[in-house]
Amino acid sequence: MGVSEWNELMEDVKQRGIIEHLQMGTEMMVYQQKTERLTVQVIMETMQVALMRSGDRIVKVVDISELKEVRQWKTFKDFQRFNESRGSKFRRIFCQSEKDVQQDRKTCFTIFYGSDFTLKSLSLNAHSVEDAEKWLTGLELLRQTLAPHTPVIIESWLRKQMYSVDLTKKNSITLKELKSLLPQMNFNVPSGRFLEDRFMEVGANDYVLNFLQFHKLYNILIFENQKLLMEEFEKGPAPFIMSNTDRPDSSVVALNDFQNFLLYRQKEPWAKDLIKVQNLMAIFINDATRRTEDLALTVGEFLSFLFSKENQIWDEKFSEICPLDMNNPLSHYWINSSHNTYLTGDQLRSESSTEAYVRCLRLGCRCIELDCWNGPNEPVIYHGRTMTSKIKFKDVVKAINDHAFTTSQYPVVLSIEEHCDIKQQKMMAQILQDVFQDKLLTEPLDSEAEHLPSPNQLEGKIIIKHQKIKENDHTIKPEEEKGNTAVKCKLDSFRKIGNTYREKIRKSKENSVVEKEGELSMWDPIDKRFYKHDCVISDNKLYYSEEKGEERSTLTEDSSELHLSAPWFHGRLAEGRIAAEKLLRHYCKGTDGNDETFLVRESDHFIRNYIISIWTRGRIQHYRIFCSSENGRTFFFLTIKECFPSMCALIDYYRQHWINYDRFNLCLKNFLPRLNFEPLHHMGWFYSNMSRAEAEDCLLRIPRDGAFLIRQRKEPDTFALSIRFEGDIEHYKICRNSSKYVLADAYEFFGLEDMVSCFRNQLFYGKTKLRYPVTPQLVDRFCMEDLSTNDSEQYSEVSEDNPLGDQCKGVVDISKCNAARKAKFGRPLVVTLLNKENQKLTEFTCEIMEQLDEWYLVILNIIQREQSLEKARKAEVESKTKIAVEMSNMVVYCQSIKKKTFENYNYKEVRSLPDNMIPKEGNESGVEKSDCIAEYNRTALTRVYPCGGKVDSSNFDPCPAWKLGCQMVALNFQTDDKFMQLNSALFSLNGGAGYVLKPEWMRDPTKRKPAKQSIRIRVLAARHLPNPEYIVSPFVQVELWPNSGQAEDYTFKTTLFKDNGLNPVWLGPMNPPKSFEVNEPDLAFLRFVVFEEDMFSDAKFLAQATSPFRCIRSGYRSVPLKNRFSENLELASLLVHVQQYEEL
Repeated sequence: MGVSEWNELMEDVKQRGIIEHLQMGTEMMVYQQKTERLTVQVIMETMQVALMRSGDRIVKVVDISELKEVRQWKTFKDFQRFNESRGSKFRRIFCQSEKDVQQDRKTCFTIFYGSDFTLKSLSLNAHSVEDAEKWLTGLELLRQTLAPHTPVIIESWLRKQMYSVDLTKKNSITLKELKSLLPQMNFNVPSGRFLEDRFMEVGANDYVLNFLQFHKLYNILIFENQKLLMEEFEKGPAPFIMSNTDRPDSSVVALNDFQNFLLYRQKEPWAKDLIKVQNLMAIFINDATRRTEDLALTVGEFLSFLFSKENQIWDEKFSEICPLDMNNPLSHYWINSSHNTYLTGDQLRSESSTEAYVRCLRLGCRCIELDCWNGPNEPVIYHGRTMTSKIKFKDVVKAINDHAFTTSQYPVVLSIEEHCDIKQQKMMAQILQDVFQDKLLTEPLDSEAEHLPSPNQLEGKIIIKHQKIKENDHTIKPEEEKGNTAVKCKLDSFRKIGNTYREKIRKSKENSVVEKEGELSMWDPIDKRFYKHDCVISDNKLYYSEEKGEERSTLTEDSSELHLSAPWFHGRLAEGRIAAEKLLRHYCKGTDGNDETFLVRESDHFIRNYIISIWTRGRIQHYRIFCSSENGRTFFFLTIKECFPSMCALIDYYRQHWINYDRFNLCLKNFLPRLNFEPLHHMGWFYSNMSRAEAEDCLLRIPRDGAFLIRQRKEPDTFALSIRFEGDIEHYKICRNSSKYVLADAYEFFGLEDMVSCFRNQLFYGKTKLRYPVTPQLVDRFCMEDLSTNDSEQYSEVSEDNPLGDQCKGVVDISKCNAARKAKFGRPLVVTLLNKENQKLTEFTCEIMEQLDEWYLVILNIIQREQSLEKARKAEVESKTKIAVEMSNMVVYCQSIKKKTFENYNYKEVRSLPDNMIPKEGNESGVEKSDCIAEYNRTALTRVYPCGGKVDSSNFDPCPAWKLGCQMVALNFQTDDKFMQLNSALFSLNGGAGYVLKPEWMRDPTKRKPAKQSIRIRVLAARHLPNPEYIVSPFVQVELWPNSGQAEDYTFKTTLFKDNGLNPVWLGPMNPPKSFEVNEPDLAFLRFVVFEEDMFSDAKFLAQATSPFRCIRSGYRSVPLKNRFSENLELASLLVHVQQYEEL
């Protein structure tokens, strides 16, 4: 057994242990109208959670199938406040310690359950944290994974029925109890000895049934009225041959017959696999002894299969998310959207609740509405100017944060209807930022994109839909001020402030005032040292020149050992001076070109002193290099006048300057490399196996001019110098001829290291110095540390009339920076400028602290001046637009636009329309507008909402808006009407993720619509219809939606079946099949609605099932029924026959 298999086994054992613990029961405090301690237990036989008092007396049961959420509260106060709002009484505990409060938080949880929009709740407090964790884990496990097959659900349902009347607790049911139970099961008991005969038939003694006999009796009753259905399968393709169908077990459907039924009547291609067919049959065989190789279904079991969810009309492939379909722009999707999400009822007096947001989000809604108004101290949400209750904006945002991505990971759009003043808008922005943090989308994913990003790209993101301040909003039209004196006065005061600073800036620019100039030492994060630059502050900008030289005292790395890897350092020679002279004579004798060749070695007599030996004019001179330490720093020198932080620095210096020592003037030219030394492999900038593309990739990672490397080319004796200049990469060929290296046919050197040393100190081709050797370590540093933030805006454009002229290397816009100063890099004070827009760092210092203070004060003055100007500008814009800048800055892809026209738009805009502005089909005057809307919706977003004046929260038909490609068609989720059922049907596609990809012809105008189709439907029977406390007389209405024309063209009804909701049938000539023509299969829905006729002959709703036409399967199919809120009804289903044809 592998490790993964072992881990899976252990996890399975752990989960089984948790479920067993729940079945044993746990004593808990239950918070209801009356708070009391009860035993809470999971009963797997009935798939329920039961609350029991002593003596196993059940107080309350909750079906596991109705569990929607098991919530552990973040604080005990949240738990207490929630339950008090529901009417529970809490005993106040004074002087409770913080530890006890934290303990309560961990032991308290709430079960949310139900099948309506507003859920019921059950709040519990376990005795220990361990018990609470087991219940939280176990209930969530049951909620997500408990999906039994239909026969198991039937058995569970039967046990619930028996236990509901089994007052003796003997796991049995009497004849008298059964007579009272059957009407509750929607079955009208025939007169006479009907039940007595059935008792005898199942072998019951003394008119008492045990559970197995009760199950057998159910099979007889459910089959009795529907056995005529078997006649359907004795004719047509793949007919059954059955001798007797009077009883549920009187005849069988053989394996071969069942396979042919699936293949030829149900059109199931997978049924070619006989093993899969056998597995399906085994599910419905009640007797385990019959599950042999020679499988066969009794006629009763076959009918159970026909009515089961395993045979449902819905094609299960549409219940899965297709990740590949989630890569289109957002505008290509229908998005599940809610209107006035906070309301639990009507638009006038109902309660606003954070739980309404939770419910919508967990139902897969991806666009929710927040109506924001000024509260006493903070923003609130409610239906403005009505009697609906108010809830805090902050509480809503927290609820959204907790539940936004429970059902779907795809982005959530917050449609904010703004009625708050600027002050409370700023509070809203802060709350959104604090609560959502990195979930909140505040920057575009691709600033150069020409279309919206995809749901996959925006996974886990919160998108704000709100008005955004545009560039043209920064100017105020005079006519906008008329009639509003208060606003005009306020704007005048802001303008005066702004104009004062603008005038100062204008005069400064006209006179080109230089506020500060001098020399600064600027930090280079790549070399990790300071370099001196000429600097000028003018026009709120810091201009700086090319570096003038490094500050030797600022090296932060220990460079005193660098010479150990230098090719000219020979270390300790065995014969000291004699060996050095032998090496130089042998290397230089007879060659005039090697004059002033040198090597460096360790001194024979002095510790940490070195000797430089030089060949000059046929003679060898030896000079001592002294090494000294002071204040923890090491210095190297020939004479005390010139000290260097490293021997490498000393050698580099004297290769460019004369050595004035002991009456000799010498200059170091070439060096004698030490034996067995391969200099190129010791140089970090040399690469023996690197392609041109790899070199460019490395150099592009180092955002600095002068970054370079040398690589060996495939041609023998050729190399390439790759260097970065002005953001581009340039390559120069190097050829080795004999002992010389020729660069770009213009420069000759004795070695590559000589070439690098030369251009480290002078401009290469008049462009740049070889400043930054691109070593593997440097590339790794950039990947780890993101040193690009220290780039000091090297590639920012510099105007030609800048104060430094051609010497200017770069510029920092001080007005866009924050400034600070502190001890850093071994210096007492370093000034740091951080650009607020791109996070670039510029750091500098001075040798004289008083001068640094002057620079810092000038910079602070500029920043403060700009902040005052920005504040005035911001206040001016906010007063004009009534939009807080902080809220505006959060708007990226969903910019609310008030215009109702569909011209001159960009992809980031959202138009909002009432439903009565959507052109209806058949309205010739609206054709042109429809085309404009459809074209717009290929690129940008539209939100459609119910028009005003609807007090009852009724919904509008969303189909016309969907047909035009409108993405966010916002409906009232709390309303259980037909149009909300259509919405639930559409968004059951794609795994209920809340995003459904529109058909290709709606996304691409060059694509054609699919051909028309026809569908032929026949309603045959039903089982387990809901019981409204009396036996129903049902009929079924079938409807194609959307529709136009005559009613008979898109709807039909069955006849009324009297007094039977358990197993009615609709056979015979009074219930013929009906054919519909489907013009647009991608946009059509098929609805089955079950009504019952009351004593006044009025039709009353019982159940419904609504499915997108494209998801419907042909054959004899079960239609699982739902309630008004599209929640499943246990076992309730129709049996229909469906045939589909594509019209030519």
